[in-house]
Amino acid sequence: MDGAILFSTATECLDFLHTHAGEDWEAPVPGMDFTVAGVVAHTSTSLLYYGADLAAGARELSTTEVKVRAAPPGELIRTLGMAARVLAAVVDSSPPEARGWHPWGVADPSGFLGMACDELLVHTADAGRGLGVEFVPREAHSRALLARMFPWAPDDLDAWQTLLWANGRADLPGHPRPQDWRWHCAPLSEWDGTRPVAV
Repeated sequence: MDGAILFSTATECLDFLHTHAGEDWEAPVPGMDFTVAGVVAHTSTSLLYYGADLAAGARELSTTEVKVRAAPPGELIRTLGMAARVLAAVVDSSPPEARGWHPWGVADPSGFLGMACDELLVHTADAGRGLGVEFVPREAHSRALLARMFPWAPDDLDAWQTLLWANGRADLPGHPRPQDWRWHCAPLSEWDGTRPVAV
């Protein structure tokens, strides 16, 4: 994972959202407690937190509250692009060995990029479901994310469906759907070879 993948992923998601900016963003996302606008705002909030957490270092720092408020679709799309740029700037100014706190593991810069790309792709698909349109990203983005964030996932099936499965959003032939999914955001060298579960 690197900054180029983050920008490429963000561009793909922003283009999709721009295409559907004139639709009903107050529509609920099936199976979630978000509207379309809410899930896009949540994604921006997550990316801004990732930049703050990486900048703050390996120990949790809970002095700051980040909240993206409700706004028209065009402003939410601009906000999402801004959040991706802020995270990329923090990553670009951090050494590769930098670590930042996250409840699922003390992540390195590639872990924060992976989390951001996963948020972008999966929540853009969520927004699409709320709007009744399907979002399918480039296979290369899904493959890169699976390798970095879900190294236990099957690598011989459709990459996008596998990524949705790894995030608990889709079925995958021969594999039970994870109900307690989580990613591996710490350096891959620290992965113990098993699928982590939420506790």
